[in-house]
Amino acid sequence: MAPTSQRRPRLLAAGVAALSVVVSLLAAPGVAAAPGGTASGNTATGATSSGTTATAAQAAACGDGADALVTGSQSSGFTTTYRGRTVYQGEYYVTAIREGIGALTPGRTSQEKVSVMASAWTGNNAIDLPSNTAFEVCGTMDVGNVSGRGAIQAVGVRNVSIPHLNMTGAPYFGMRFADVHGLHLGQINLRMSGGLGIRFERDLPGSTDVRMDNVYVSGTGNHGVETWNVDGLRIGTVTARNVAYAGLLLNNTRNATIGTVDGENVGTGTGYATFRMANTNGPGITVDRVRSRGGARGVFCVSNSRGARINSVDLANNGNNSVLIENCSDITIGGGTVNGGGEVRLAARTEFPNNRNINITLRVDNTSVRESPCGENTNWYLSGNGARNIC
Repeated sequence: MAPTSQRRPRLLAAGVAALSVVVSLLAAPGVAAAPGGTASGNTATGATSSGTTATAAQAAACGDGADALVTGSQSSGFTTTYRGRTVYQGEYYVTAIREGIGALTPGRTSQEKVSVMASAWTGNNAIDLPSNTAFEVCGTMDVGNVSGRGAIQAVGVRNVSIPHLNMTGAPYFGMRFADVHGLHLGQINLRMSGGLGIRFERDLPGSTDVRMDNVYVSGTGNHGVETWNVDGLRIGTVTARNVAYAGLLLNNTRNATIGTVDGENVGTGTGYATFRMANTNGPGITVDRVRSRGGARGVFCVSNSRGARINSVDLANNGNNSVLIENCSDITIGGGTVNGGGEVRLAARTEFPNNRNINITLRVDNTSVRESPCGENTNWYLSGNGARNIC
């Protein structure tokens, strides 16, 4: 049976290949435009092996060392080879990809790699990655929507990596994970027109040893990156642009080291934030820097989350609270600036314990600081012209 929805009429077939070159070379994650229009690599503390030099080297290496290769186009058809042997020739992009994955050595105990050089539409299909698989898309994968599933997903597996990915479309989830142990996401470029970017499932077993180097996500109708039930998370940079809800949302995630979370126009008109922790998140969370412009909140901690340190923030003109800490404990913001936008607020609801052991060092200008109700052992170290109503 042919894969579903494969013959989508579109004028994208030729243009998508050219777009992938532009995306890879000019707009790769970790080389996003900085304020003022200059290129800015990932210089965040803790973002090991993901700076601009490494990013350029990794981008140039996409496709190198592949065991299986997918080449071709929608107009000419697709060819899949495995170590030089042709395993598929035909018109279906997603079938070519699946045949490449299926050609890898059964029962392998180390990774084999599939590199998708071709650009096309996958249709309304999900691509499942088994254990000990490296999978990358060096072209651009335009994806459809399968309810409750990811365009690419790995569930109940080990030792999976996605070194490079360029994705467009409006999937249910761009990437979906659960019960995955030893996952590496490298240079991930999600330029969506809906859906949710990267999702770790709430109601399935948790994941361990997860690493993301650089994730760029834009245009989602939901969150950019959302984790549930992850123990052991390392992130270099998450760059979120024009996403409907949170840029990076951590739920019930612990032992995480994050370099930079950078958001513009994130969660506009909602209560979400460029960086949000919720649902008993923590402990063991360290974030080097959160930058947020416009949108909704900059930083939001809620629902009994605990044990997090943000070394520095750079927040301006957020449309909701610049910072909201609500029913959290052992939270530190170690420095940085808030300029304009919504107030810096410590708050509490009755269904969770009050804030406890909150330490905030900030320069706050052109907006206010408010603590209500008073928390337990709150320590403020404030400068700037912002009005203060604190305990």
